[in-house]
Amino acid sequence: QVQLVESGGGLVQPGGSLRLSCVTSGISFSFYSLAWFRQAPGKQRELVARLGSEGTTNYADSVKGRFTISRDNAKNAVYLQMNNLKPEDTAVYFCRADWLRDYWGQGTQVTVSS
Repeated sequence: QVQLVESGGGLVQPGGSLRLSCVTSGISFSFYSLAWFRQAPGKQRELVARLGSEGTTNYADSVKGRFTISRDNAKNAVYLQMNNLKPEDTAVYFCRADWLRDYWGQGTQVTVSS
């Protein structure tokens, strides 16, 4: 059974930092490209950052220079380090693993507010 479990969300003040984690099980992790998406209320889900199995990265323009995606193949985990958070970063954040098909986590809420 494939599982992706996100954690690390919460309430943070503007300018603060959070580190999201997504631990996977049931997949051959090293073959998968990994990504973080987010969905704010009333908005479509959008790609935040992607990390290919070969190591290439892509970021949404809105998070470049503030967010960093990384992976630990030994722990079957993908991370999203988020710095200098802004209120517009408030959303539910989802991780996705993609290779022959894609798998999604259940999401973790990030709220940036003073």
